Amino acid sequence: MALSEVHWDHQIPLPKLAPVQAKITVALVALLCFINSYDGEFVFDDSEAIVNNKDLKPATPLGNLWSNDFWGSNLSSNSSHKSYRPLTVLTFRLNYLLAGGLHPVGFHVWNIILHAVISALMIDMFAILIGGLAYDEKGKILNHAPKASLLAALFFAAHPVHTESVAGIVGRADLLCALFFQLSFLTYCRAFHGGEDERFSVQWIVVSLLLCAAAMLCKEQGITVLGVNAAFDVLLICNVNVYELSQRLLLRKKPIDVNELLRTGLLTRLALLALGGTSMLYARWRIMGTGPPAFTEVDNPASFAENIFLRVMNYNYYYSLNAWLLLCPWWLCFDWSMGCVPLIKSATDWRMVWLLLLWCVLIGLISQAVCSQDSQRRRVGFVIAERVLYLSSAGYCLLLAYSLGYCCYHWAKYSRLLCVSVLALLCVYVARCALRSHQWRSEQSLFTSALSVCPLNAKVHYNVGKNLADRGNTSAAIKYYREAVRLHPTYVHAMNNLGNILKERNELVEAEQLLSKAVSIQPDFAAAWMNLGIVQNSLQKFEEAEQSYWNAIRFRKKYPDCYYNLGRLYADQNRHLDALNAWRNATVLKPDHSLAWNNMVILLDNTGNLGQAELIGREALKLLPNDHTIMFSLANVLGKLQKYKESEGFFLHALRINPNAASCHGNLAVLYHRWGKLELAKKHYELSLKLDPEAPGTRDNYNMLRRKLDQLKRHTP
Repeated sequence: MALSEVHWDHQIPLPKLAPVQAKITVALVALLCFINSYDGEFVFDDSEAIVNNKDLKPATPLGNLWSNDFWGSNLSSNSSHKSYRPLTVLTFRLNYLLAGGLHPVGFHVWNIILHAVISALMIDMFAILIGGLAYDEKGKILNHAPKASLLAALFFAAHPVHTESVAGIVGRADLLCALFFQLSFLTYCRAFHGGEDERFSVQWIVVSLLLCAAAMLCKEQGITVLGVNAAFDVLLICNVNVYELSQRLLLRKKPIDVNELLRTGLLTRLALLALGGTSMLYARWRIMGTGPPAFTEVDNPASFAENIFLRVMNYNYYYSLNAWLLLCPWWLCFDWSMGCVPLIKSATDWRMVWLLLLWCVLIGLISQAVCSQDSQRRRVGFVIAERVLYLSSAGYCLLLAYSLGYCCYHWAKYSRLLCVSVLALLCVYVARCALRSHQWRSEQSLFTSALSVCPLNAKVHYNVGKNLADRGNTSAAIKYYREAVRLHPTYVHAMNNLGNILKERNELVEAEQLLSKAVSIQPDFAAAWMNLGIVQNSLQKFEEAEQSYWNAIRFRKKYPDCYYNLGRLYADQNRHLDALNAWRNATVLKPDHSLAWNNMVILLDNTGNLGQAELIGREALKLLPNDHTIMFSLANVLGKLQKYKESEGFFLHALRINPNAASCHGNLAVLYHRWGKLELAKKHYELSLKLDPEAPGTRDNYNMLRRKLDQLKRHTP
């Protein structure tokens, strides 16, 4: 393997630190950049991957992690995203157990620590890629480029493009994948600890493959470390000149010395990597079950371009935008879909210039990697091809540090200016990280920050509207939902949410139009069918509402909320048995469906089936022992059955949970009135009227009680 001192390393304007000091310095910079995100909320995709993911709950069997995708859906389902990351979900579950619930601080702290560790380990990776692979007599990696590797690691630690991976909790997948990626690469390097080309350790290569598998179980891109290891082996360990080798193969000028390749063990190692990679891909394919996920035009618009030429051009334009974000990480957005990046639709689009520039740079770097006689240039050249999202910036940081070192060596008289420039760039990076990670602390700041970056992105307007609606500002939410639909006329989720708000504002005609359009665009949109049924029920279009509910259930078999609303429809039509069956289905599918249980008790009470109402109420309280609404309804039933003492107990228990319930005080007063405990009845009538002076019937009952008390006083001697 080619080893040499990096002659320009000493010119870099950084102190030469001991290995441990360098790692601590880089880790501290990483912590400084993102520490202000430690107390952030669950934002954006965290809701689905963490908050609503049942795989995090202790009650869920651990085995489910190995059969479900990243979002908690079964991999065999056609609706599964197929993102298989069980090790990442396992760390989320561990966070949940340690914190005793969904407390975001612990999740954020883990992410920040992981980034600090990865940044520190980057020093070892950069040291090998810049200065070559060598060990001292104690088996520790020798760093022939201590300043360059430190500078590159500092750039990596502070790069603002990492904010989403660190400050967004679902970015844990990128962090863990990067960590195991690094460990796999460094372990592969350990296989050559003997120092001679023909000596290598199969055991270390096997360990490297296992770490690659772990990286893949954190995020799918982890398997790309096999390509990095193979390129590292060919270009740096065996010092193969790929250009010369290709000339031999194509022109057959000189035969390839197969014995030499066998002697160095290169073919054996490449065979092991190929076997390991093939096994992992086969296992991954088998686990996916029904094949790859089906993405829509919203998810990946470039895949739906008119022809293959435009598809390829748009893919390459996306690559150029990623490269620009590495160079100038100022315009950062949580989502780049839905019109954020308009498609290239012809070869005359001026943006084609960026594609040409990108490929000129890449071709130049690849030529350095495979054709250069300078081993140091080769080491820097090949790593930039790594396209893993979080790790892709490592190639940029390495190239940036290499360029600065080169400038410092050849332009020594400007060393002071270069020193100031490096310091200024790091300070700008740190400041930008601090600002961006602060924006990731809440959904409100995250979503609104994207409006100036991607004003044409319908999803940005949708998320701003959703956040406003969740905080009760429905008037402002309507504006953003309408803009989302204007920008993307087939955005069914925006139509559904807008229709819901209009429904609550009793603007039923427009709500019906929006929801009808949503289900015509996406006929299997179960939630929109259910909401359409609710609107049609309110418009007294009972037959259409019933059909909409059944459509929702057809597309989502286990839909307890839809059964609940179907029961309400039947109750409005006095189809009592159908209503009870629908609500019973809701409680079977969701045993803690409080509204369905309560409605069954109330309906049975109103129809005079007091005994059955009592049984249902007691059954519900076994599952929901602290539900004050069910206690209230059961207490009413027991009062009518003249079980006054037991009824009183449930009323008082309900009031301990919800002491400001005027109706509960009022009905308890009625119970005491019937029971003959008139002073207690008077007390609770007054409490009820104090909480709600307009409570129906309470004032009349109170006046009746006062007249009775006055009569008793007059007849008392």
